[in-house]
Amino acid sequence: MAEPADDQAAGLRRLFGREPLRIVTFAAGNVGVGKSQLVANLAACLAARGKEVLVLDEDAKNSVAAYYAVSTSGDLQQVINREKTFAEVLLRAAPGVRILPAARSIKMLGTLSLRQQESLLEGFTGMPAPAEVILVNASLDHPLGFSPLGLAAHDTVIVVSPTGASITAAYALIKKVSLGYARKRFRILLNKVRGLAEAEAIYGNIAKVAQSRAVASLEYAGFVPLDAQLRQAARLAQPVVHLFPDAPAARAYQRIASDLLGWPQAGNESGGLEQFVRQLLHLSQDIDPMPIYA
Repeated sequence: MAEPADDQAAGLRRLFGREPLRIVTFAAGNVGVGKSQLVANLAACLAARGKEVLVLDEDAKNSVAAYYAVSTSGDLQQVINREKTFAEVLLRAAPGVRILPAARSIKMLGTLSLRQQESLLEGFTGMPAPAEVILVNASLDHPLGFSPLGLAAHDTVIVVSPTGASITAAYALIKKVSLGYARKRFRILLNKVRGLAEAEAIYGNIAKVAQSRAVASLEYAGFVPLDAQLRQAARLAQPVVHLFPDAPAARAYQRIASDLLGWPQAGNESGGLEQFVRQLLHLSQDIDPMPIYA
């Protein structure tokens, strides 16, 4: 049952037409699962629903911008160093979709001076047309073993493909983050699967092991099927929902985007973007980067 305060807050947001900021990190245990492509397409689906979407992209090797045929010319690190303005490094990929390259800066958050921290906070809070949804495309090779963005976000989604290597690496990542950083809740999204039965079987196996070993609580976030039209859209550097809205993958992305907007948020929504940035800085500087073995 919802608490009276929660009901009151939800009522006020509806009254003024303002939903709380939603921040979701997408991570993976290994390369090749299609994480960046997935984030690019989900951003397009959310924008089509009228949301202002900001993609924080840590992945320099397989960037989200590439799926929109947008070239990058800067990084958030240049904003932190006051070499460029926030507007100069922010990419407008499509109506309602902006991308912030952050591969260089995220790895250095733990060493920022007070002045650099202020620059980071000013950049985000002064952003024109504030984001309503932030999607984080997390890097696999963060020096802490897991991106602080995945710890500061409201939800962390682990993207898994139907290969032994991907399943093993995903579970190892979940276990590592659970043991090392006390993150106990994740969502599992299956990508490149043959259908619902395969997706549910893989999720069920991972969730059963995680629960039996008291590692973490996992929730099913949906699946995206193998789809030739998705590959064709990627070659044309366009979201599949724009080119082939009736393709199986496009319909799957739409379902996931709709579900994502309905995921419950617990306790950490009220501070908005400023709270997120402050929490990110706190986590980056206070986490002990000791080796964690899964």
